[in-house]
Amino acid sequence: MSTEARRRGRFPARVRTVAVYLLLIAGALLTVAPLVLSALTAIKTPGQLASGAPLALPNPVTGENFSTVLSQGLGRAVLVTALMTACITGGQLITSILAAYAFARTEFPGREALFWVYLGTMMVPSMVTLIPLYLMFAKLGWLNTFWALILPFIFASPYAIFLLRQYFQSIPEELLGAARIDGANTLDILVHVMVPMSRPILATLALITVVTQWNNFMWPLVASSGHTWQVLTVSTANLQTQYNAQWTLVMAATTLAIVPLVLLFLIFQRQVLRSIAWTGLK
Repeated sequence: MSTEARRRGRFPARVRTVAVYLLLIAGALLTVAPLVLSALTAIKTPGQLASGAPLALPNPVTGENFSTVLSQGLGRAVLVTALMTACITGGQLITSILAAYAFARTEFPGREALFWVYLGTMMVPSMVTLIPLYLMFAKLGWLNTFWALILPFIFASPYAIFLLRQYFQSIPEELLGAARIDGANTLDILVHVMVPMSRPILATLALITVVTQWNNFMWPLVASSGHTWQVLTVSTANLQTQYNAQWTLVMAATTLAIVPLVLLFLIFQRQVLRSIAWTGLK
């Protein structure tokens, strides 16, 4: 093959590569632009927002919007949301590990049928269970309590069990056999073999759970009233109603809600990428 032919063969590949990168850059900009706009609006005064371009840098930078929304109860909402998210994430991880190990590595009658029936509950919309849950907690007298926020979600979810079960099944049986020969029981194998080898997928599952519960809106709105157990999403929605058209305050509350999730992803991004590479998730 001549040099000219080789150049012609490489040219389309380079074009495709450049096109893919341009598409990825455009997608990244579309994703990041709302976050940047929210942060810039949060550190502007109402006058700066009205007189300047939306993406113009503030001059001077102000922190009054954050102090205003925090004084209106958003600070307590952040603490309630963080506590709720931590309890649910811890509970889901523990129960999901136990259930996934049972489905992946133990033999009992009806194991596969039970697993697929439980997995089928993922097809049930959350709105279907909203009214039954509300009636149950109303009968128990637990509405507007912390228990109402965490109990419906603290136990293993079908998605978490499925994810961990698939990962546990990929761990070689020889490792578990060697641990049994050394005298390890089932709990020892789970704690000292399965869990350490599953850290990337557990980090991914924890991140997914944190994001889901941090952004949970409908059930906390229904299950709680007043400011005592109000979560961040509900508090932000109330602020938007209270400060209608005062976008600097609304964006300050939105920024406070987004920043913890961004920091969490930056901390665990390596584990998330490793779990994607190891499990083949897309």
